[in-house]
Amino acid sequence: MNKQPNIVLIMTDQLRWDCLGYAGHPDVKTPYLDTLASKGVVFDRAYSACPSCIAARAALHTGMEQSHHGRVGYEDNIPWNYAHTMAGELSKAGYYTQCVGKMHVHPLRNYLGFHNVELHDGYLHAARYGSVPYRESQFVADDYFYWLKQELGVTADVTDTGIDCNSYLARPWMHEEKYHPTNWVTDRSLDFLRRRDPRKPFFLMASYLRPHPPFDAPQYYFDLYKDKDLRPPFVGSWETDEYLKRDGRIFDSKTGPVDPELQRQAQIGYYACITHLDHQIGRLIMALIEHEVYDDTVILFTSDHGEELCDHHMFRKSRPYEGSCHIPLFISAGKNVLPQIHPSTVCHGVAELRDIMPTLLDIAGAEIPDSVDGESLLPLAEDTGKRIRPWLHGEHSYGEFSNHWIVTETDKYVWLPQTGQEQYFDLVSDPHELTDRINDPSCTARIGKLRGYLIQSLTGRAEGFTDGERLISGREYTPTLPSVTDVG
Repeated sequence: MNKQPNIVLIMTDQLRWDCLGYAGHPDVKTPYLDTLASKGVVFDRAYSACPSCIAARAALHTGMEQSHHGRVGYEDNIPWNYAHTMAGELSKAGYYTQCVGKMHVHPLRNYLGFHNVELHDGYLHAARYGSVPYRESQFVADDYFYWLKQELGVTADVTDTGIDCNSYLARPWMHEEKYHPTNWVTDRSLDFLRRRDPRKPFFLMASYLRPHPPFDAPQYYFDLYKDKDLRPPFVGSWETDEYLKRDGRIFDSKTGPVDPELQRQAQIGYYACITHLDHQIGRLIMALIEHEVYDDTVILFTSDHGEELCDHHMFRKSRPYEGSCHIPLFISAGKNVLPQIHPSTVCHGVAELRDIMPTLLDIAGAEIPDSVDGESLLPLAEDTGKRIRPWLHGEHSYGEFSNHWIVTETDKYVWLPQTGQEQYFDLVSDPHELTDRINDPSCTARIGKLRGYLIQSLTGRAEGFTDGERLISGREYTPTLPSVTDVG
């Protein structure tokens, strides 16, 4: 490469790994993302090691693993203070850096090294309460909400649909499509391309909110799915319906709805949001072509975590199961950059969000800070037989559903630290985790090996999850480690 390529990071929220055409989903249609994936390298074993919005984005922006960036669960209003960030290092390397859309950091206008941020975090409860300081209120600090009220009046809001941001309820968008936040992210990204300095390489992070609830795509996209015979959720033989019976009538429950028709409506709404998102990404691709920068641009696509979507009687994220923690990830490059990116290539090596920062710095020819735990994925793109890690430790502080897990290319071990329960899944023969083989005698040795990896990962942690020989359940497990709150 004779010059630094432009970089576009297309970030989505709550998009599970398998809900894409190129991933083989029987129902969801994503023609533009399929196009990009077909022209690049797909990492089909990519994970979010702490699968909820804040912790996942900490890994993305710092390149650190969760015990180093300090966020092992979801907790609002904890300041972000990191010496090295993805945008900050790319800015130092000569890029003009722009984010449009979701950041989900604190304070809200913390730019994390970006030269400019046009912010839309989606509905954040903690940024809407009456006690929130004026400059931290979403109605002031969030650019999309500020714009929407200018356009449609002071009372206009995404909640006009009557759907909460963590709800399984679904209904079409009530305004003209151009006012939808998915369109807004593309609109503002296109405006950045219009006004950028053509003499400098750019890093654009187009950070979309959907398909994170609310499931509120325009009517056209609901109509694509409402009459289809959709594949039902996956429910393992190991799962209990105890929590579904208890919580399945609660609109934002962790189980999803007990009513099968509401389950189907959630699927329709989720898939509608995905195809709407795909079409808006299509607009971005066309704009890159028309600005004559597509051939000099690298596009990386991913999501912060997945969505259980009623698999195993679960909804939302934060769990150790594939719907929650397995994410899409691919790199697509224009014809003038990254000749090592070959079309229609698939890499099975285990990748994680922490790998994105060093990958982009590698693409830019920039130095990777010592604080970064992730590894560049470019060597894997060039030689799909290479690996950067044999296994990955994931976790999430989540009350009674807290979890730790070890995943490899072929299998997964789960430990629930509140109860000490263990699970084991063969992901090759059982990719949707229908059968828990923890008591299968033929798996005993393998389970012991993966358990040993988890003990290795947790040794020295302040919670006391292990004494170095065994796992210890019932320990206090807070969503933010003291190393972060002490600095904040």
